[in-house]
Amino acid sequence: MNKQQIIASLLIVLIIGMLMGIAGTQGGQTINGLPIFLLCVGAAFMINWLAFLPAYLLQTEKFYDLTGSITYVCVTGMAIFLSNDVDMRSLLLASLVMIWTVRLGTFLFRRIQKSGKDDRFDTLKPSFLKFLNAWNLQGLWVIFTAAPALIAITTSTRIAMGIWGIFGLIVWGVGFGIEIIADHQKSQFRRNPENKGKFIQTGLWSRSRHPNYFGEIVLWVGVTLIAVPVLQGWQWVALVSPIFVTILLTRISGVPMLEEKADKKWGGQEAYEAYKAKTPVLIPWLGRR
Repeated sequence: MNKQQIIASLLIVLIIGMLMGIAGTQGGQTINGLPIFLLCVGAAFMINWLAFLPAYLLQTEKFYDLTGSITYVCVTGMAIFLSNDVDMRSLLLASLVMIWTVRLGTFLFRRIQKSGKDDRFDTLKPSFLKFLNAWNLQGLWVIFTAAPALIAITTSTRIAMGIWGIFGLIVWGVGFGIEIIADHQKSQFRRNPENKGKFIQTGLWSRSRHPNYFGEIVLWVGVTLIAVPVLQGWQWVALVSPIFVTILLTRISGVPMLEEKADKKWGGQEAYEAYKAKTPVLIPWLGRR
């Protein structure tokens, strides 16, 4: 992208974030006349802008994912702290977001400390605008994914948990469990010196080529289900969360990039081609092998 396109991208991301913030405030609580959800949206971008400055000066992406996790924690905590009459649904949603982000953030931070770098940023870091755009997008990413939780926490509507809350919690638990197990299995595989240069095809990875991403999508579906009963009017924009996560991971930055990288490394090898032929890209195969 040229300079004009990057600037346009920055502005579009901000406009989308603002529109999301405005839509999610309908029927929401305010503090000193300011919608709490909109304040959370602003905070998500501000945190990432502040983190971008030292990252650019030091030319490092090592705390990019960590900043994302900090953003989730801060905006969720902000929503709880500023809202009145915090109920069980709000506390549950805040807890689930916190648990997920601390676990994943710690995992990703440790991984990049071991690897030393993230190849995705090699062409972005030298450019002020391109690198800023990555941090800007992370702010929007946080808002889009956490929207159901943040809107449900800051809304004026309070309803008993009911079956939606229980079902959503179960779905979240399944997704969270799959993500944890998949990440652990891959980490253990990579720690074994005998597996250097090989691809994983055991455990959950024998059922799906990207089980961790499947778990990620499922857990955000769970969060959304818990939030559904209190959504009203434009607050239904929160449904964008699992849709956004699915599109992002399967069409943009997740599966496509890893599949391309794997094809370059192992493409043409009989074992790898056989693995690809019999193993689904995302949704795990549960039948007998």
